[in-house]
Amino acid sequence: MKRYLFLFIFSIAINANAQWHKSENDPLPLHRSQKALSDIIVSDIFSPPVASRIFVYANIAAYEIQVKNSKQFLSLKGQLNGFKGIPDPDQKQISYSLAATYAYWQIGKRLVFAEQVALDSLNSILSWYKAKGYPDTVVQNSVLYGKKVSDSVLKWVDQDQYKETRKLRRYSLVKKEGNWAPTPPGYMAAVEPYWNRIRPLAMKTADQFKPAAPPPYSKDKNSAFYINANEVYTAGKKLDEKQLDIAKFWDCNPFFLNLNGHMNYATKKISPGAHWISIAGIASRLKNFNYIQSSSAYTSTCIALFDAFISCWDEKYRSNYIRPETFINANIDENWRPILQTPPFPEYPSGHSVASTAAAYVLTEIFGDNFKYQDNTEIDYGLPVRGFTSFNQAANEAAISRLYGGIHYRPAIENGQVQGRNIGAYQLKNIKMKKDK
Repeated sequence: MKRYLFLFIFSIAINANAQWHKSENDPLPLHRSQKALSDIIVSDIFSPPVASRIFVYANIAAYEIQVKNSKQFLSLKGQLNGFKGIPDPDQKQISYSLAATYAYWQIGKRLVFAEQVALDSLNSILSWYKAKGYPDTVVQNSVLYGKKVSDSVLKWVDQDQYKETRKLRRYSLVKKEGNWAPTPPGYMAAVEPYWNRIRPLAMKTADQFKPAAPPPYSKDKNSAFYINANEVYTAGKKLDEKQLDIAKFWDCNPFFLNLNGHMNYATKKISPGAHWISIAGIASRLKNFNYIQSSSAYTSTCIALFDAFISCWDEKYRSNYIRPETFINANIDENWRPILQTPPFPEYPSGHSVASTAAAYVLTEIFGDNFKYQDNTEIDYGLPVRGFTSFNQAANEAAISRLYGGIHYRPAIENGQVQGRNIGAYQLKNIKMKKDK
């Protein structure tokens, strides 16, 4: 009798153990984490460059923990600037999935304003693990390891010059004809003028992929600059329904300022980087990627976006280029307004063009060139689903949306895409995430 009782108890223990092990490769906690962190970033109104910083460090921490349990994927140790890797786990039994998710949120929580909301999101996801039968000891061991890793990663994060740039003097406008100036309706101050001082991840320096110089400023109606400005003006007045839909879909303005009489209020939207991180998640689900495969796709995309914004912002405050709205109002039509609200930083190059093209480049390497998907990212912001046959098609659409929207000249778009491709190609050449077959 005792023998049968022992076997019964032993079989229950084995089944319980098997139950939680079956959930180890489930990417759901990671997908939920990306969406929840994105929502917090929208609520906190982080600029596109700062948002890319939050996403990339959280994803690197999660990915590195998963690599400790993988024979297929490689650590980013020694591949990313200044990154010396993470501690090894103790010999205690842990869940690499739970530890990765916990580390993700420890990083995310540290880098956002709404820490309590981040903690609530983490607790909600931890409940998922407990519901899947993860033993208390495994949960505790995994949390401790996740905390150990996040503490290690945060030491590296703190060396990226972000804190130092918070202490720099407020940006002073260079009042010269042809230079950028704040635009209506908010006439807001310049966003992240010192972002080129942030440590890149794959790139060696912020100016490594400096784009060709834009056409010189000119009021001459036969000059390249004036022709480009007039193209923006003319296009904005003749948009068809398809072009208008494209402009709205890729708006991705984290802070749209509404004016209603004497009252001002903001409409919060997803950033360009967050949109592409969402696309990485959509593709991972379509391919039925497990946790580490999804983590690799997210992390690779985030690295491309992070370096893209550093490279782009480096040029923005070097060329200090005037926005179409400013020039057109002063020289062509004082009553003209762009379809999209002009963001508060210099025009050249187009951030969406650089970042989207870099992200599309690495996603194409992961999922293939002719990858069809339905992009439902903007549903939360009242926009319909758009279908694409490739990531490059989406990136091209995102880029040209800036001309349709009236916030960029064509050279900022085309040269920005060249810049983005160079960043993506460099990353794929120099950052290896999978072992050779």
